[in-house]
Amino acid sequence: MRSEAMPLRVLVVDDEPPIRRFLRTSLTAQGYDVTEAEDGAKALEEMRRRTPDLLVLDLGLPVIDGLEVIRRLRSDGVTAPIIVLSSRVDEAGKVEALDLGADDYVTKPFGMDELLARIRTAMRHRLQQQGERPLFRSGDLTVDLVRRIVTVRGNEVKLSPREYDLLRLLVAHVGKVLTHRFILKEVWGGETDVQYLRIYIRQLRQKIEPDPERPWHIMTETGVGYRLRAPE
Repeated sequence: MRSEAMPLRVLVVDDEPPIRRFLRTSLTAQGYDVTEAEDGAKALEEMRRRTPDLLVLDLGLPVIDGLEVIRRLRSDGVTAPIIVLSSRVDEAGKVEALDLGADDYVTKPFGMDELLARIRTAMRHRLQQQGERPLFRSGDLTVDLVRRIVTVRGNEVKLSPREYDLLRLLVAHVGKVLTHRFILKEVWGGETDVQYLRIYIRQLRQKIEPDPERPWHIMTETGVGYRLRAPE
């Protein structure tokens, strides 16, 4: 969290007034500077007027829907984290939002504690990207991105080149949900079946997880993709 002189600016975009009021009250109580927009067009206008540090964005918006808002913002080079609030139960909508550039999603109805945790994770991820940190540590896992050395509990772990590329991608986007499609494109060039990705995730978990059957580092987002847990 920033100091009181520079609170984190959050733009809440939702067409339901009760949800906007709830989010404004809850986020303001946590020290955030909150602005609102009730449709996609006004969200884009607000972005041009005063770029926020983070967006909380509904997908089912009037005038311009949330997916199009994400598409336009990322096309314009806006890098602020976007957390999608969605009442959709279909995984395709979540996957499309993430592939367009959303950082995370929370399904309605949602708990405020969960949303606050997702906001903190998204901001940590953005700061880490800006800082280009060469050494990643989380629990007993350490990844030296310069020397390409992975250690678990102080012992070096031998990874295949493909396993390392997969772990490096997860580290680069720590805390963010990466879709199957995105991972396959970045690591395999997009020409590989998702089952192949699952095999490599399983192999990677066998090497870095304290208990591969109950993974702590690499979390599965069912039907969507994977997320590397952010350091506490």
